[in-house]
Amino acid sequence: MTTQSTQSTPAKTICVFCGSSFGKSPEFAIEATKLGELMASKNYGLVYGGGTTGLMGCIAKAVASNNGYVHGVIPDALVSKERKSIDEIEKINQEIKSNVNNHVGATPLDDSYGKTTIVTDMHTRKKLMGQEADAFIAMPGGFGTMEELFEITTWSQLGIHAKPIILFNMNGFYDELITFVNKSIEAGFISKNNGKILQIANTPEEVIEQLESYKVPEGRFNLSWSNQ
Repeated sequence: MTTQSTQSTPAKTICVFCGSSFGKSPEFAIEATKLGELMASKNYGLVYGGGTTGLMGCIAKAVASNNGYVHGVIPDALVSKERKSIDEIEKINQEIKSNVNNHVGATPLDDSYGKTTIVTDMHTRKKLMGQEADAFIAMPGGFGTMEELFEITTWSQLGIHAKPIILFNMNGFYDELITFVNKSIEAGFISKNNGKILQIANTPEEVIEQLESYKVPEGRFNLSWSNQ
């Protein structure tokens, strides 16, 4: 099922993985909003996990409120069954900001955050987002964000796609993950070339620069997925 709002056709569509919570630092929401505004200014659309809370809500609201294209894809199980008004969503967001434990997983929907497609399961969600996206960005998040980031990175390594993948390391959030990737390269589990699949950016401006200058690394697996 899809809810539709009027939106212009984007020059390209960026898939953003991120948390449905805000995190403890206000800088996370500030930087997510800046990135959304910058994307909209370049007519880059957003496809994302469909939430209206946390960093998901921040970037979706920033793009949509600046007349940008936003497409949220969310499994039915994660949708709050009662649609909420903007004021109610803001109240929920304030509660989540004060304590991440207030977030029970479900999210309210609102047409002002763009169009929403409700799907049956997580696999369908990721498939639709991956098909629509021209590039991928990972902002701070939890288990779900990590799973999405590493799956889409593995897909590039396997030759399933050749789209840019950018790790938005706002406020050093991913420093330890970057160290892990480098350690895996040094230990011989990731090749140096495949390590370049995942590019690092520290500011919203660097994210856009990395997207626009991305070069697909050599040495990825040359597998045929034509029958998949």
